[in-house]
Amino acid sequence: MAVILITGGARSGKSRRAEALARSFPGQPPIYIATAEALDAEMAARIAAHRARRGTGWIEREAPLDLVAALVASDGGGARLVDCLTLWLSNLMHAERDWEREVGELAAALPRLTSPVIFVTNEVGLGIVPDNALARSYRDAAGIMNQTIADVADKVEFVVAGLPMKLK
Repeated sequence: MAVILITGGARSGKSRRAEALARSFPGQPPIYIATAEALDAEMAARIAAHRARRGTGWIEREAPLDLVAALVASDGGGARLVDCLTLWLSNLMHAERDWEREVGELAAALPRLTSPVIFVTNEVGLGIVPDNALARSYRDAAGIMNQTIADVADKVEFVVAGLPMKLK
């Protein structure tokens, strides 16, 4: 089993890299676990573009909140691609769930899984300090979440301009 974390900025090529890695594992078809929800037309278009780019051959699951349950339910199948952790975090915060507990539960569950898991996440703390408390809280939470998952990951990559750099 492998846990891989792919991080980087917006439109850096993270998802393409993660998709290629998920397809590279032998055996059963890869499983795409989506954390995004099509709550408006713009997001629906983004989701459709991701699906079109991936093409066929993927098993799709949606897990906007219950990510650990989706990973446990899909274990024993193909490699899982979770796209993305920062949307999952946003969903948790919006639902007023205890994101720190849920991130801890995710980190604790990963060593018990048998099928590979590839996570996509955004590095949101590389820019200017946000001007409002909610945005600063989200930035801080994303940094903590990314550190927590990176700590248990077997491999961590940072993607810039479509080019992966090995961090771990």
